[in-house]
Order: sequence, then structure tokens, then C-alpha cells
Amino acid sequence: MKTYGKRTWLIPDAYYPSTYTESRPNVARSHESVCVINTSGSTAKIKFTLLFEDRDPMDCFEAICGPGRANHVRMDKLVGINGEKVPQDTCYAILVESSTPIVAQYSRLDTTQPEYTLMTTIAYPVE
Repeated sequence: MKTYGKRTWLIPDAYYPSTYTESRPNVARSHESVCVINTSGSTAKIKFTLLFEDRDPMDCFEAICGPGRANHVRMDKLVGINGEKVPQDTCYAILVESSTPIVAQYSRLDTTQPEYTLMTTIAYPVE
């Protein structure tokens, strides 16, 4: 398979709310995901750096995506190398860096209101 993508991606608008609506059963809590595709023949080692308006970056998050695979990295389930978690109710941006070219997309499910919303966008690839 041909290798597609870039090694560096930027996601300017990320947000993980702490509240959710429990009015409908079987609906997930609000969450966000960085979805990646790895069409290369090697495992992609992916580093996530969170950038904030009012605090230092958090550069402790990592994930992998096998060769010829996709991985939906749920930010609410991501745990940093020292047990850190993605902060809730805080606007941030994400720098995605991979050891091999990948394609990255960001998705957010917002269940804070009875009318749920799903937002998705392709991340910005850096040359």
C-alpha cells in the first residue's frame, strides 16, 4: 500500500466538557477523538502535545497506530506517561507528531444538551 499523509498535524480547537445530558439511554458521554490512518508499512508512534491559552503545554500523551490500520484515539481515555489526563472544561489546541506519515482528523461529540451534536474536521497538515 502507498504511504499517505504527513508527520505533523495541528488541531486548533479542542474542548472536552465535563457535563453531559443523561436524558437518553445508550448515548455516550461528551468526548473527542483524534482519528488517524496509517497506510505505511511501519507502526506510527504518535505524540500529542496540548497547547493552552494560560498554561504550559502538556507533552506527555502518546498512542500508536499499526501499519495499514486506523486508530480512534479517545482523548477522554488518554493517560499521560505520569498519569496525566486531558483537562476538562478547558479550550486547547493539539499538536500531533508521528514517527511515520499519517492522516489525522478531529471529532467531537457534544452531549451537554438534549440535542446532541457531532463535529468533525480534518486536521491541518504541516509540510
